Order: sequence, then C-alpha cells, then structure tokens
Amino acid sequence: MKFLSSEDSTTKNMLSFFKRLVGVINPPKGKELTENQLFWKGAFYGLLALSLLVTFMSGWFFRTGISPILVGTGALLIGLIGFWIFRFIASLIHITINSLPTFVFSLVLGTIAIFSLAKEMRFGWPSVIYDSSIAIAMLSFGLFAGSLLVLVKKKSSMKLFHVVTIFGAVAMAVLSIQSISNPGDDPYPINFEQTAAPLLSASGIENPGIKGDYNIEFFTYGNGTDIRRDEYKDVKYKTETVNASKIIPEWKGKKAKWRKRFWGFTNENFPINGRVWMPKTEGTFPLILIVHGNHGMEHFSDPGYEYLGELLASRGFITVSVDENFINGTWSGDFRGKEMPARGWLLLKHLEQWKNWSADNGHPLFQKADLNNVMLMGHSRGGEAMPIALSYNELSHFPDDASVKFEFNFGIKGVAAIAPTDARYFRRLNLKDINYFSIQGSYDSDEASFFGLRQYQRTSFTDTAMNFKAGLYVHLANHGQFNSIWGRRDGGPPYGWFLNTGPMMTGEDQRQIAKVYLGAYAEAILHKNDAYLPLFQNAAVAKDWLPDALLLNNYKDSKSEALITFDEDIDLTTGTVKGSQISAKKVQVWKEEPLKFRDGDLQGTTSAVIGWTSNEASYSVELDSAIGTAPFSALRLSLARGDHSTLKFDADEENSKEPEELNFTIRLTDSEGKTSETTISQVKKISPRISVKYMKLDEMNGRFGNKWEATLETFVLPWGTFSYSENLKDIQKIEFVFNKTESGVLIVDEIGFQQ
Repeated sequence: MKFLSSEDSTTKNMLSFFKRLVGVINPPKGKELTENQLFWKGAFYGLLALSLLVTFMSGWFFRTGISPILVGTGALLIGLIGFWIFRFIASLIHITINSLPTFVFSLVLGTIAIFSLAKEMRFGWPSVIYDSSIAIAMLSFGLFAGSLLVLVKKKSSMKLFHVVTIFGAVAMAVLSIQSISNPGDDPYPINFEQTAAPLLSASGIENPGIKGDYNIEFFTYGNGTDIRRDEYKDVKYKTETVNASKIIPEWKGKKAKWRKRFWGFTNENFPINGRVWMPKTEGTFPLILIVHGNHGMEHFSDPGYEYLGELLASRGFITVSVDENFINGTWSGDFRGKEMPARGWLLLKHLEQWKNWSADNGHPLFQKADLNNVMLMGHSRGGEAMPIALSYNELSHFPDDASVKFEFNFGIKGVAAIAPTDARYFRRLNLKDINYFSIQGSYDSDEASFFGLRQYQRTSFTDTAMNFKAGLYVHLANHGQFNSIWGRRDGGPPYGWFLNTGPMMTGEDQRQIAKVYLGAYAEAILHKNDAYLPLFQNAAVAKDWLPDALLLNNYKDSKSEALITFDEDIDLTTGTVKGSQISAKKVQVWKEEPLKFRDGDLQGTTSAVIGWTSNEASYSVELDSAIGTAPFSALRLSLARGDHSTLKFDADEENSKEPEELNFTIRLTDSEGKTSETTISQVKKISPRISVKYMKLDEMNGRFGNKWEATLETFVLPWGTFSYSENLKDIQKIEFVFNKTESGVLIVDEIGFQQ
C-alpha cells in the first residue's frame, strides 16, 4: 500500500508539473494585463501566425498529386500541434535558464523549431538564407503583433514607441520580401553585334521554324487505363504495357508504393503513352520521338512540346511526345539517374509499337511511319537518354542484365539533346557515324553548363557517309522554357523565388530559336536538305528568322579533317598530323590544358591557351608536307575567349583592359612561300566572355562555380575570304598573327579543313 501511495503521489506531482508548464507557455490571460504582458501576448499571436504560414507553405509546395490546399492544411495542423509541443519542450529546457521568462523563452525557441520542421518538410532554401530569414521574420511578426495589441488594448505612455515599432517591423518585412519579389537584373550586359552574313532566305530557303504545307491531326495512344489523365484514358489507339522490372529494378520500397498508389501500376506494366501530331494526308513519313526530362512527376511534362509537334508535323514528320512522367522524381524520392536505362529503353519500345502498327495491313497506321528514317529528341535527362537509346538500338542484350534481349535495330538517323544532363547514367557513351545536335541556354540553373558539348566531343565519324554534329549555345535562355509548361524558374518554390529571371529572354523567343534549329535539323537529317547546314555553322545566316540573341555555334561533319586537336599528347610543339610543328612568338601565355566548365568539371577536350600583350605576337602551325586546298572549301577553327585577367601588365599600360573585340589575322602560306590572309572578324566575330548570375542574392551563386566558363564556337573561313586565295594550291603553314588587338587571351581547341 505504501508503494501504491508513493506512486499516486508521483503521478500527482507529474500532473501538477505538467499543468504548471502548460500554464507558463500559454499567453497571459485577464483584462488587466500590463503593457509588457500585452506586448508578448501580441507577439505570441504574431509568431503563431508566422509558424502556421510557414508550415502551410511547406505543405503547399510539397507536390504529391493531392490538392495543394489539402496538403497545406495538413501541414498547417502539424504546425499547430508542433507549435505547442516545441514550446512545451522549450519550457523544459528553460528550467535551467532564469534570465528570460519561461513563456518568452519557449515562444522563441518553439518558433525556431517550427522553422526547422518546415525546412525539413519542403522549404528548400539554403541555410545561409534560411537562418537569416528566421531572425527577420520572427522580429517583424513578433514586433508588429506585439506592439499592435498594446495599441489596441491599452492606453500606453509609449504609444509613439509602439507606432514606430510597427512601421519598423513592416519596413523590415517589405524590404526582405522585395529582395526576392523582383525578377532580378543582368549585372553582365553584353553589347555585341555579329558580322553580317549572307542570309539563307535571300537564296530562297524557307524558314524551318514556321509551319509547313501539311494539315495535321492530333491523337493519343496508350493502354486506355490511365487514372490520372483523360488523354491517355480516351485514346485513339490502344497499346500493350511493357515489363521494365529488370530495366529499372530500383523501383522498390517507398518509391514503388507511392508510385503504384498514384499511377495505378508497377514497373511490371509500364504504359506506352504518346501524344501524336501527324500529317493529315496519305503517305509514309519520317518519325520523330520527343521525351521530357526529370520534372516533378505530378506536373505532367509531355504536353510541353506541342509547339514542336505541330511545327514538325506540318513539315512532314510524324512527331510523338512520349510520356515517361511515371519515372520522374516525386516527394517520395528520385531514382538519381538509376532510371536512365529505362528512359532510353522506353523510347525504343515506342518505336517497336510503331513498327507493329506499320506492319499491320489492317491497322489505320499501316505503312504510315518510316522506321528507317527516325529521329530522337530529348530534354534534360531525356537528352541524356538519346545516346542511351541509340546505343541500345544496336545491342542484342541489355548490358546491365543479359537475361533481357534486345531486338530493335531501327533506322535512327540522328538525335537531338535539349539542355541535356551528361552524368546521371554511369556510362559515358561514345557515338559513331550518327548525326548529333544539342542546344543549351546560358541561364540554365538546372544544368549550368553545356553538357551536350561533352557528348559532342564523344561523337566521331569513321565512314564516308555524310553526318554532322552541332551545338548551339543560347545566351539568356534557361532550362525550362524549352518546355512550354516548365516555365522561367528552373527550380520549384520557394527556392525558385531566388532565381535571377530578370535577364532571361521570353519563352516565346526561346522556343522560336528551338523551332528554327530543330526544324532545320529534322529537314537536314530526315529530308536530306543540306541547304540548312550553314545555319549550324553561323547563326547570322538566319538573322531574319531568329530573335535578337547572342548565339554560339559548334559544328563538325564527316567531311571535315582535323589537323590539330591537342588531345594526342602533352607536347606543345607538335600537332595531331604527323610531322606538324607548333611555335609561338612574343606571347605571354602559351599552354595546353583540359578545358573546364564553371564548376571545375571537364568539358571533354584539351585546348591551347595563348595570351599576348604585344601586337607582334603570333602562333603558328607548320606542316611537314603541304596539304592541297582541294577538295576542301574552307579553314575550320574552334575558338573561344580566355581569361584576360591572367595577363600581366605594367600599371600604366593602356591595353590592360579586356578588348571589346578580339580580332587577329589568319595567314596561310603555301609550299612555295606565297601567303594569303584574312581577319577572323571579317567572317565572324569571337563572342565576348559570357558571365551569368543565376541567383538574385550573391551568397547563393557559389554553388554554381565561376560566373563564366569558356564557350567554344566554330569558325568556318571559306578560301574566298582570304586575299589572293586563287593562287593558293596547297597549305604548308597556318599562322595566327595578333596584330589587330594589342592584348588578349585566345583558346584554340581545333584547327582543320572542311569540304
């Protein structure tokens, strides 16, 4: 009995202690409260409102496919409960601290804990911003609500103080919000006008970015059981599902449970869903597949390429936007690149479906698609899926599991990668004898470097068939606007609020550039229209088709021959061609090094860097045996500006400032010693260094690396642009004479000829 009595006493003491803690963490009550008590009571309601707002927002941005209002409300309830629990815990901690009232201590600590909880839920701000935001938000909400309650409830002798406090709190909040509410600005404006070039339109060539002559029809195909979208439930043509369990075995655990609940299927029965734009006429047409990247799976991405589907279909191509949303990231997890094989494999399964339709003489799509004339196009991770699909197309077995057999072998003529990733798949794939094109924006904060150029470097030509590879770098374009749904922010809220969107071009302009180049690419590789090839060498030939933008082109075809690539060894004085000798005179910098992206990652090529501070400097390549100008038609160079700050100048030198134009003479010498020359700017100017500020706040830009990176571009100089070129029968020496700009840094990646 004594033991039971002791236990009862302990229970009573604990209950008493609990009630006492509850009493001290609740706001003061009563009609006759002191001014200090009223202030803290108001601060309580202000910080409670702030806590509930933060948790509601973290739920609102937590994309699950369920209504954001419901998720936000659920998060708000969690915040309401958490606000009480955290203050209770804080009051326990405060027992050992007597300098602050328990109520105040628990209120402050409880609010901080709520912010931490919201961050863990879905408030993806960097700590450097989030931590300072906590202090500002708590001060502004607490001071505002506390002083407001004093003014409303009590005649205070410090009325002026509380009025000033309210205005100060409002000003603090407004100034903080203003820092992220404005779209941002461009701290590195570029005033650059490219050398004029003969327009393609002047030769009667049609703009590939405008609709063609074909009327089009639109329809969808799928298995007809989609529980999320009517367009794949009410389909024109039904398809069978495919078993991807061995292609994406990572579909397991909580990822698999939530995905099955959301989509209604597992990796054993992936759907073959597609949106189709097709010429509305008789005949057989080339087939183009477009696939999106890793956007949030609940925010469906495949409708975002309608602008390309309508354009390409009107120009005689069956175009399909492929649905792969079900393997995209979601709140329950991202596959972190382990889904990349499935992205490529699914494209080939779509081609397999079209092959079955085309072979079925009882099907409306009988002989509609030309499976020997196919182009694949992908955005973001979908862009990296292009070389994967191309490689799998030629294999007999899945390389990660030989029990999966492949029987594809479709006639894929080329791939196009829009702002692609290049490191999600663990294999770095080399492409041979295939057309490759990639496009990238400088303000892409998702993929902050032109990773498509790394795949460009891994694409080679070994046979006599005409193929080409090309790259287009679009200054002021971002990642998302290539998809009409993804938008200007390459990151979801609330992180996306800090993105510097002010400098970006409009979505309409960005998509117009995509239409012109992707339309021209399709015409070139599927309709064999070589008239569009100059567009991939110099955007200036299509100035009347394109928005006013800084565009950098990279180009090489199977008819080109490289003399110097700098990749063969570490000897600065020897070239790629046997017996070639390289020399430099009066230069301050001369080195060969792997070219790097802004974050220090490798671009996949080695280049020479030449810097000079004298107009008597030069850099030359002399061949052991002269090479005839025929059958070549032009000199082809791959160049970029280097970092001018690496040069050393005397304090009073006038040429220490980076020149607006980096111009120099290119001199050719034949085996008889006759020379012929031109300047680089006569044909095409080297673009300025492109610097980018991705985030509005400086402290958030560090994770991207340097503000600029070397951006290579191709220069094709026809023999006719050189003086006395008609007397030049062969070439023994190629010389860069730096006599047009007194100082500069030039990156040379390749020197060669083009037919």
